[in-house]
Amino acid sequence: MTYVEHSNIDALIYLRENKSLPIVSVWAVEFAVYVSIWTTRRNTRAALKQLTGAQLADVGLTREQALSEASRVFWKA
Repeated sequence: MTYVEHSNIDALIYLRENKSLPIVSVWAVEFAVYVSIWTTRRNTRAALKQLTGAQLADVGLTREQALSEASRVFWKA
């Protein structure tokens, strides 16, 4: 889980505990958080396809691992 996802989860916990907000507002924020997470995953996975062999070695991935991760759908962690 990335830092962005951690901060989003903290924000969701706060919103759920804050009883002064209408439930529809909480749902809208939750949806926005998920869209943000999904967009980050999609962009990160697309970027994996563009990395060179040396860059992949720097992050400890093989070309096959990078392509496998890049082929995953955005809603799966």
